[in-house]
Amino acid sequence: MADVVLGIETSCDETSAAVLVGEQARRAPELASLVILSQDVHRVFGGVVPELASRAHLAALPAVVDRALAEAGIGWSAVDAVAVTQGPGLVGALLVGVVYAKALAYARARDLIGVHHMEGHLFAPALEDPELAPPFVALLVSGGHTLLLDVPGWGRYRLLGATRDDAAGEAFDKVSTLLGLGYPGGPAIERLAGEGDPARYAFPRPMLDDGFEFSFSGLKTAVVRYVRSERARGEETPLEDLAASFQEAVVEVQVQKTITGAVDKGVRTVVLGGGVVANTRLRSLMAEHARARGLELLIPPPELCTDNGAMIACAGFYRLQRGERTDLGVGANPGLSL
Repeated sequence: MADVVLGIETSCDETSAAVLVGEQARRAPELASLVILSQDVHRVFGGVVPELASRAHLAALPAVVDRALAEAGIGWSAVDAVAVTQGPGLVGALLVGVVYAKALAYARARDLIGVHHMEGHLFAPALEDPELAPPFVALLVSGGHTLLLDVPGWGRYRLLGATRDDAAGEAFDKVSTLLGLGYPGGPAIERLAGEGDPARYAFPRPMLDDGFEFSFSGLKTAVVRYVRSERARGEETPLEDLAASFQEAVVEVQVQKTITGAVDKGVRTVVLGGGVVANTRLRSLMAEHARARGLELLIPPPELCTDNGAMIACAGFYRLQRGERTDLGVGANPGLSL
């Protein structure tokens, strides 16, 4: 007998819904449909405006859900559970998804499953690799989070390290704004870095040999100082080299700490997730170091790195299989702990 899970994601500036169909005999569910609607309006402001994000989710979510069901060829009568991002994220954006999911679950007498946003990113690689199973070490990197986790089992997560200040994605956005490249910063810097020399600027590798925690605020400040110093001398800053050098510094820190974490915990698998993982330099350098250590590396495709309903549905599916349900009295929790 199949379990059909509808996943809803509205934690920031993507409105997304997906349908997953899972069989008891299979280790992982199959993705039947995925719809992601990005909010381009935020580009004008150089960052996400929470009020605009909430309004956009409210306007788009019903149509996005209907389209996901239509593309899956599944009617409401076949849906067994509704999984939704409960937190963390922007509180107004989260509320739109949570309230809508609760209404659907209540009106149609279906199970509700609240999902932690970063746990969703953790499950994204399982959509591509049905054989994925703990134990492994995972690096989850997004605009608001940088987490290194020891995962001995699904639903059991031990934090090895997190950022003390800026997340990696946030650092990309801020440096991109400094360089006049716009928002979002990650793709803009990556495109520019592809034409530059990563050895041109000797930017620091913050906390490289200091445990598993991260810090990117000082690196961002170093970039600001380099740019201001060159401009004060009347020199033109080679933006391609600056972007390449900055990107290399961020990536090297992430790679070294992740590989060291895997070796330290004695696991043979490394998993990556989150929007920043779409960065091709991070993917290639992590693969290079993983091969050198004899580690298996699992990375979701770019479309599953961004915030999406498929990863939420996948996490919800596994919780459904364990008999977990969320009370309809649940609310959005922007500070939800993993």
